[in-house]
Amino acid sequence: MSHPTLKLLTGQDRRLRAGHPWVFSNELQMDAAAKALPPGTVVRLAAADGRPMALAQFNPHSLIAARVLTRNKDATIDEAFLERRLARALRLRERLLDQPYYRLIHAEADGLPGLVIDRFGDLMVCQLNSAGMALLEAPLLAALDRLLAPRCVVLRNDSPVRELEGLPLELRVVKGELAGPIPVQEHGLTFMADPLEGQKTGWYYDQRDNRQFTARLGKDQRVLDLYSYGGGFGLAALAAGARSALAIDRSPTGLDLARAAAEHNGLAGLVTERADAFAALDRLAADKERFGLVVADPPAFVKSKRDLKVGLKGYRKLARAAAGVVGEEGFLAIACCSHNVPLEAFADEVRRGIRDAGRGARLLHQAGAAPDHPAHPMLPESMYLKFHVYALD
Repeated sequence: MSHPTLKLLTGQDRRLRAGHPWVFSNELQMDAAAKALPPGTVVRLAAADGRPMALAQFNPHSLIAARVLTRNKDATIDEAFLERRLARALRLRERLLDQPYYRLIHAEADGLPGLVIDRFGDLMVCQLNSAGMALLEAPLLAALDRLLAPRCVVLRNDSPVRELEGLPLELRVVKGELAGPIPVQEHGLTFMADPLEGQKTGWYYDQRDNRQFTARLGKDQRVLDLYSYGGGFGLAALAAGARSALAIDRSPTGLDLARAAAEHNGLAGLVTERADAFAALDRLAADKERFGLVVADPPAFVKSKRDLKVGLKGYRKLARAAAGVVGEEGFLAIACCSHNVPLEAFADEVRRGIRDAGRGARLLHQAGAAPDHPAHPMLPESMYLKFHVYALD
């Protein structure tokens, strides 16, 4: 198949040769012909001397101008190509997990840049977050249908990153029907997700194993689940023997999901509160409330690099306030889901926050996302989740 060839500037091919999956616009010879290519066009990337290097999806209007699809310069990017990538990802998930509830495609790490697919049994929720993937919608859905024959497919194309690609925000059910929340199976529990009205794709599979780890720490304890959404951490702790769980979130949809899951699993002891986490922590501290386990899993405080300084202060403030309501010999679990925050910077701010609260601490556990969210080894942005658990003195 013939593709337009785009050359990198002299000396700008080192990162691509080293295996990085992105090429930025300032690394390419952006002549008039390149700028005229439609967003999402498959191009052949070449070194300045003309040597071919990779096939990529190109967007002349994006800072990330080219996203590598394959190092095979002669590959055909079609339905069969997409099915092979989907099948490879499926084999990996089936080896890792024994139930069909997981992230099936994690963008660049699974060789399909800009694409996220979460599987909920026979329902698939897809996010096509790049111009290149948007152009491949029809063959992608056909490949997914042939491989797994899902009952329902939702395109949850409402991520703000699409706007950076010049794409509209949209939400479509492209196959089957969906009405209301759906069950999610995880470590013997049934949670509730809402692919249409909920956050992201409807559920956060990336915290699966972290929920299981913290649950054991909540046994016989009062648990505080901050930014709870569907109550994953609190409900897991209740199932492991926690005395009670207070789930706090600003989303009424999330709290409805948590209550529904508690009822479905027969878990008593869940209390939900619609509130801002910081305001709730101030109130709990004033009332001298204490918890044996506090989990804080906030949305990204740092959505761009220019927000880093302010965002880091936010993590420090959260760690200080959360540590302040942890009981004696209790536990604090705190997360950061922003790829713009370096691991060491996050860890340092959390340590400072715990110290500001007048608490001593021992770091028990640090982890990232569950393995169905693989990381591209050359793309730090794909190692976005940071999860730390401390025993407080």
